[in-house]
Amino acid sequence: MTEAATLDRTDVPTTRLRVTGMDCASCAAKVEAAVRRLPDIAQVQVSVAAETLAVRHGPGTDARMIADTVRGLGYGAEDPDAVALGDTAETPWWRAPKALLAASCGAALVTAYALGHVAPITERWAFLAAMAVGLVPVARRAILAARHGTPFSIEMLMTIAAVGATIIGATEEAATVVFLFLIGEVLEGVAAGRARASIRGLTGLVPETALLERDGTTESVPAASLKVGATVLVRPGDRVPADGTILDGGSDVDEASVTGESVPRRKEPGDAVFAGTVNGDGALRVRVTAAAKDNTIARVVQLVEEAQEAKAPTERLIDRFSRVYTPAVVAVATLVAVVPPLLTGGAWGDWVYKGLAILLIGCPCALVISTPAAIAAGLSAGARRGLLIKGGAVLERLASVTTVAFDKTGTLTEGKPVVTNVVAFGRSERDVLSLSGALEGGSSHPLARAVLAKAAEAGAPVPPAFGAQAFGGKGIASKVGGLDLFLGSPREAGARVPFTPDQEERVSGLQGEGKTVSVLLANGAVAGLLAMRDEPRSDAREGVDRLASLGVGAIMLTGDTARTAWAVAAALGIEVWAELLPEDKQRIVRERQATGAVVAKVGDGINDAPALAAADVGIAMGGGADVALETADAAALHGRVADIARMIELSRRTLFNIRTNIALALGLKAVFLVTTVLGVTGLWPAILADTGATVLVTANALRLLGEGRSSA
Repeated sequence: MTEAATLDRTDVPTTRLRVTGMDCASCAAKVEAAVRRLPDIAQVQVSVAAETLAVRHGPGTDARMIADTVRGLGYGAEDPDAVALGDTAETPWWRAPKALLAASCGAALVTAYALGHVAPITERWAFLAAMAVGLVPVARRAILAARHGTPFSIEMLMTIAAVGATIIGATEEAATVVFLFLIGEVLEGVAAGRARASIRGLTGLVPETALLERDGTTESVPAASLKVGATVLVRPGDRVPADGTILDGGSDVDEASVTGESVPRRKEPGDAVFAGTVNGDGALRVRVTAAAKDNTIARVVQLVEEAQEAKAPTERLIDRFSRVYTPAVVAVATLVAVVPPLLTGGAWGDWVYKGLAILLIGCPCALVISTPAAIAAGLSAGARRGLLIKGGAVLERLASVTTVAFDKTGTLTEGKPVVTNVVAFGRSERDVLSLSGALEGGSSHPLARAVLAKAAEAGAPVPPAFGAQAFGGKGIASKVGGLDLFLGSPREAGARVPFTPDQEERVSGLQGEGKTVSVLLANGAVAGLLAMRDEPRSDAREGVDRLASLGVGAIMLTGDTARTAWAVAAALGIEVWAELLPEDKQRIVRERQATGAVVAKVGDGINDAPALAAADVGIAMGGGADVALETADAAALHGRVADIARMIELSRRTLFNIRTNIALALGLKAVFLVTTVLGVTGLWPAILADTGATVLVTANALRLLGEGRSSA
């Protein structure tokens, strides 16, 4: 059965393991190569950053066989569900097996130097013993990797170089090179651990316990045990234990740990709160809306880990190149060691020594890790700012975006109407709000909520209304304090009471601005006007301007009326297409692509899904509809328009980082290759070139984590 056919079967199981001890992409390659040699394997995905292995396989292989194979390579393998991600404790780097081995080898090397001075006759054997302390475990890993399909591993190159150096009498140098190699592995482990900690640290934001309300009392329970629908009490200063909606209370909530916003946000009943955010000075009663495994932080961690398993185009290119590169290096090293002595009569010892140095210089570790290290750091940096990017390929594509097509409602705008104008005729604006609020007091309609919110903001009292009567799509009538009131559309109000020319002009002017106008009548006379509109997000103009500074254009595609759409677009300074159906949005995206534009589509609703799928990059805005999140390539979780520009900036920084890493990796190797052939450098600089390049590219990639924090 072909792999494609196997993958199409619904009965193909997936085994997931947590694999510990992987420090770089070459580790992942060894694990993948070994597992692929097992029978009935359909697909293998390894993530160094997430320490995960996902294998789709048939009945010819089971989880135990896979785990045994991984352990046979010297890595740990366990069921990821046995230990929760947040409970997984990272072993301090100085207690890790590789660190202990490096320390043992270093101690043996110091002892060998001391013995060499005290008893010179024992020097060679002392250095042989010191080399063996470090080389035996390395050679064992090399043999295991070769047996499982990776003959040209760094461990194999190291073993050949060390043994060869010993044969030609460079025992002291061989022992030192082994020690430096082990130090390099320790540094790689530290860098890899730091990269993992950057995203795992998110799980530590959620408190371990929560105050659950039950039968009129509160009790402390594990936060992980909270179920959807439960009610929890969040005291001032406590972290919110779960995603939820506020039932009672109001407070300023510090969301910096999740959204990156430095200013706390005011939260009132009905507002959403995120797990891990810090409550301010007011007690909150919160209804849980997501279980621990589904809360915002858990989703961020899961999506980032899945994204890191998807290789970027550059990473796939480097992988293919390294498969040819490493055997080519071995061939070049062999030619350097053999050809000059045979053809020119050069000294065998000198040229073999140079060939061994080239083996170490040619190790592909730095080159192989150059791209995935930057991609993983970029994805993690984005996740910490609420920018979820589903894989390295998407992260690369974002850098080339030339046009961003925005939906309007809920994307460029807040998604809910607010009262923008209060016009009074013969009364105060406060009276107009008070009477309008009385009429809307029992309604849950968005326009009614907007009126009540404006009345509360203005401190206008809302008196009781009696005998309310609703006229579908036209308005509502009632009695308030002896007044016969009506609040409704201008057309219906005009049918009841004639407007003066000034009143008609005011209504037309407000409607011309794309606003919905309601007219308040009191005892048969026009008492006031209320104008409402779904206003642009507070950062919408900043976000559009930030895109323009990057050379990226912005357009609006909306199903809303042309008048409303034009009013919002004019405020933001962008082109607009209005009154569109979902297929119209998709068509316009394809038309732009046909002109050579690279289009990112941003939306939050079901009607955006076709255009999101058609775009070069689809970005879901805010919480959004599930179908939008599933269809999109990325998500701006916190609904900030400026986050779209931040995504593109992050992508461009990541690509620059990748190019820098590749230049560092290949440049150092080229320099030391020339100096080695010329006899200027030897084994020590060779291993330092390899280790140094690996550490440099990893450290350079990790800079993205810091840049992500400072640029938000």
